[in-house]
Amino acid sequence: MPAPSNTFIEGDNLDVLARLAAESVDVAYLDPPYNRDTALVYRDRSAASRAGAADRHAAWVAMMRPRLAEVRRVLAPSGAVFVSIDDREVAHLRLLLDEVFGEPAFVAQVVVNLNAKGRQLGGGFAVSHEYLLVYARDARRCRLDPTSPDTVDPADFGHTADDGRRYRLLPLRNTNKRFRPTTAPTLHYPLHGDPATGRVSCTPFEGSTEVRPVFGDGAPAVWRWSAPLVAQRADDLVCRTVRGRLGERVDVFQRDWLTPERRKKLTTIWLAEEIGSTDTAVAEVTALVGKAFDSPKPTGLLRRVVATYPADARVLDPFAGSGTTGHAVALLNAADGGTRTCLSINAGEPVRPGSAAAEAGFATVADVTRARLRAVDATLGGGYAEGLGGLTPR
Repeated sequence: MPAPSNTFIEGDNLDVLARLAAESVDVAYLDPPYNRDTALVYRDRSAASRAGAADRHAAWVAMMRPRLAEVRRVLAPSGAVFVSIDDREVAHLRLLLDEVFGEPAFVAQVVVNLNAKGRQLGGGFAVSHEYLLVYARDARRCRLDPTSPDTVDPADFGHTADDGRRYRLLPLRNTNKRFRPTTAPTLHYPLHGDPATGRVSCTPFEGSTEVRPVFGDGAPAVWRWSAPLVAQRADDLVCRTVRGRLGERVDVFQRDWLTPERRKKLTTIWLAEEIGSTDTAVAEVTALVGKAFDSPKPTGLLRRVVATYPADARVLDPFAGSGTTGHAVALLNAADGGTRTCLSINAGEPVRPGSAAAEAGFATVADVTRARLRAVDATLGGGYAEGLGGLTPR
């Protein structure tokens, strides 16, 4: 029987993580407390964690260090961790992740725009972003794919072939000036093309012109493709007359096709219009369990995170909160038939008096997590379970 898409464990995440088998998770997402003015919910039994307001950074780091160490232990060698944070602790978190995972494991520091208008209350700038720090378990073996089909814009492919396929034109010439005939001599060779018909060949043909790769200033350059690859994929090339700084010249371009499998590299700035905002995230929670969370993460953010791994990824969220990660996993599975699983962990800390969760009748944050994941199963399917169950314990 397949594992349920979502499993939830109520308890201290440090204790739960310690019970999980090493290398049993592919990707972890952490949304820890941001160390704002309210007291830290997660308290370790150490002097640092009991420090006063003047030592809040030290207390926060002391809380996070053992949890990050356990997350690293349970990650597969090919795995990665994503951690959300704001300006208050991003510097300390970066140093802490360097310490636990190693500086070479750093992958990216993403700016996440969750409030397009910015926070208008209070003094100073209208903050409209937070951060997502990404680290590999083992940089050499990491399977994270930093590309997405969602960021491909069909408008970028402005040409249409006779068969209806769309494409864009890319210079076949390597535009990086580090690559020259002296550094890549096998890629400096003549091609033959006819700008009237667009035909390109490695050998001369009637009506063809010899074309050598040059930079805009006329300096010798190199092609991006080898001669055998040009011969194999000549139909993907086109010869055109272009106007440059030195006047007209003949050049060769690659037809870069728009395909259903097309993906594009993710940038390090994720906009609310792409991944959703705090407002859309509140609406997502409200639609399932009522207005029970003040500042959840949008499922679009977590779908993008989880989609950097294959469709059978084992996902971990030890600070589950409203259950967005589990919801995102179920949405992805429903969309592509994947078999991803998500283990969500949250302590049964009481909700804040007067909060949206309290007004909705929830006693603890874990109650919100549980209610949302159950509603996700009822809506999208995939299964829901509680406790370690079929998970491999330590």
